[in-house]
Amino acid sequence: MLMTFTGKQLIGYAATATGHTTFASPAATDVKFIDATPADVHAAAALAAKAFEHYRQLNGATRATFLERIADELALVRASLVETAQLETGLPAARLDGEITRTVNQLKLFASLVREGSWVRAMIDPAQPNRQPLPKADIRQLQVPLGVVGVFGASNFPFAFSVAGGDTASALASGCTVVYKAHPGHPATSEMTGLAVIRAARETGMPEGVFALLQGAGHESGVSLVTHPLVSAIGFTGSLKGGRALFNAASQREEPIPVYAEMGSVNPVIILPGILAEKGTDLAKTLAASNTLGTGQFCTNPGVFLAQDSNDTTSFLQTYAATIAATPADGMLTDAISASYATGVKALENKKDVQHLATGVATEKKRSGIPNTFKTTVSAFLKDVSLQEEVFGPSSIHIVAESKEELLNAIRQLHGQLTLSVWGTAEDFVNFQDIFRVLETKGGRLICNGVPTGVEVTHAMMHGGPYPATSNSKYTSVGTNAIYRFTRPLCYQNFPKHLLPQALHDENPLNLWRMVNGNYEQGPLRA
Repeated sequence: MLMTFTGKQLIGYAATATGHTTFASPAATDVKFIDATPADVHAAAALAAKAFEHYRQLNGATRATFLERIADELALVRASLVETAQLETGLPAARLDGEITRTVNQLKLFASLVREGSWVRAMIDPAQPNRQPLPKADIRQLQVPLGVVGVFGASNFPFAFSVAGGDTASALASGCTVVYKAHPGHPATSEMTGLAVIRAARETGMPEGVFALLQGAGHESGVSLVTHPLVSAIGFTGSLKGGRALFNAASQREEPIPVYAEMGSVNPVIILPGILAEKGTDLAKTLAASNTLGTGQFCTNPGVFLAQDSNDTTSFLQTYAATIAATPADGMLTDAISASYATGVKALENKKDVQHLATGVATEKKRSGIPNTFKTTVSAFLKDVSLQEEVFGPSSIHIVAESKEELLNAIRQLHGQLTLSVWGTAEDFVNFQDIFRVLETKGGRLICNGVPTGVEVTHAMMHGGPYPATSNSKYTSVGTNAIYRFTRPLCYQNFPKHLLPQALHDENPLNLWRMVNGNYEQGPLRA
């Protein structure tokens, strides 16, 4: 059953509000959600900064218990979370249920990481007092948390990239405290999830303020969060425009802070001649299904396809267009996203060098997103930079090259991407191997013979990429390496043992893998 919502900010262990501007949710028609004010942001940030002083000193096992308790609390209200999110987003129950499972598993993965502890990257270069001509100091290093992290939720993942999603999980795992700005597309789902996090904090004895949730349909609360002097870093998932606005605001602070923003990606797919000849028809259906999955509302949605002109390419395009033409429209997440998608499609329709290949089947679905696909040449693609901009939804554009060299030239001009996929036969991968050297400079994840939709939460996953895919290509927002966005290296020189973190003690009481004199060891420091 749906719960009763407060519509207020969750700061510490209380629901409070100082503002009067409100907005509504279809999941809670009897309550208005109140926009957070700068005063609310300050209260949350101040309490989070106070909590950080205690929270950062907790050992990995204690933080792991907290993360696992969040996972347990989400599981307890799973049915209500799915019901509420369905009303707000229109996403199907099975998709939402699976997303909760992913979120729970993600929290448990980070719990496992911090409980084991070697993630802190402890390094020890012991002293050499007898070294000539000068003695060498004892130098030790490990990762420490940054402070208060402001997190902005995504519209398209109400759980996995939301309140208790990857940014929050990795920040809390690192020892940072979190002030979370809920997405206005699902405020009730966010409040319910936020309450689960706060219950977990109380039940595991975390300091009050370790987590806060702020609501807001406007921009004021977001700007206040990014510019607040007690906030040390930002995690964001959303549009290029939104990410750049936050990045610019953070850069203009008296003390600039890092903004880890996942923004825009068209996730190009390169299709090589051999595989077009072998299985072009099946491949066209597979890629069309990937493009329209979830009404195209995935950050890894493939929006640009590149192939060399041939009879097989013509057949591929015919099958792809026919598949799109038979695909019914589905609902989009918000009115704003639906309107933006319609504007993007209209702009493509109006370009003289772009051919409109097919439009999907219109339906009566609310905020309907009708699939569309287009075609153009490499020369037109390279002349018009807007053709590389993301049209968030079930839209795609096919770039047809006249030669292998023209195909490679188009690939050289691609912007930074989250993913780049190549489909080919074994022979293709030999004949076109120079493509891969170029692709290595363009994306965060390269895929052979697979669709980009679907991001595994693993240790090795890289969900990031060069600008404009993200604001910092060195970091991932998915997988355990996401923790390093919210830490920094700290070096201790000639420190007495009682002042060193346990991870750097000679005895290695935490039994960590550490780099000692450039070699990885697990055990006490040898004399």
